Amino acid sequence: MKNTLKELVFLRTFAITTVLGILTFSLIAFKQTGNKKFGTIDVERINIIERDGTVKMVITNVAEFPNGEDSINDRPVNAKRKKRAGMLFFNEDGIECGGLIYDGKENENGHSSGLSLTFDKYDGDQAMQLLHTDVKRKGRRRVRSSIRFNDLPENSTQANVAKANEELDKITDKKVWKETYDAYVKKGILGITKRIEVGNLGKGRPNGMFLYDDEGNMRAMFCIDSSNNVRLEMFDENGNKVNSWPTKK
Repeated sequence: MKNTLKELVFLRTFAITTVLGILTFSLIAFKQTGNKKFGTIDVERINIIERDGTVKMVITNVAEFPNGEDSINDRPVNAKRKKRAGMLFFNEDGIECGGLIYDGKENENGHSSGLSLTFDKYDGDQAMQLLHTDVKRKGRRRVRSSIRFNDLPENSTQANVAKANEELDKITDKKVWKETYDAYVKKGILGITKRIEVGNLGKGRPNGMFLYDDEGNMRAMFCIDSSNNVRLEMFDENGNKVNSWPTKK
């Protein structure tokens, strides 16, 4: 009988202690409000997702940059894209819609570095691009920065552009390649045409605004030339100057 009473007392004590412990833990846990704060976090890749799991942004190092057979939101990514550190953006449909990439390193001839921030046409390629390059080869250095606005094919999608490029990569005959490429351009699948560029094209080159026709030929520029003169010039489709300001006296 005494043993039974001792066991009952032990069980009651254990039960009460356990309940009190759970209640204390719950109160402490629910009492914490606001976002968690961290000091320094070392991470190779972060996927920003919606509550339904749709990836909206990827922040990544070089090794984890998605390419090859990777997929995001059940869609294939650009298979041949070079791995770079940066960010990729995705729209509400889970389709890539732009990104920020950058790199830079020394090599045996000098160095090369670059940055590209792009915003894409829906399910397409870059409609707007902020671009910076710094390349040094054999003692000669060229630094260039610009903002570009592009026309994109009406019927292009990320999927059919990838399929077209895959077909073109298998063609070794230059004439056949050109005919196949032109056919895709005519279908409105391939071809990016630069229309406006505002940029610093580098020391010794004109810096200003450059306008292009729908074939990609530069037709006008308003710039400061390498002699620090302000110029406004116009060209025909073959690149011949047809008008300029100021006119020579």
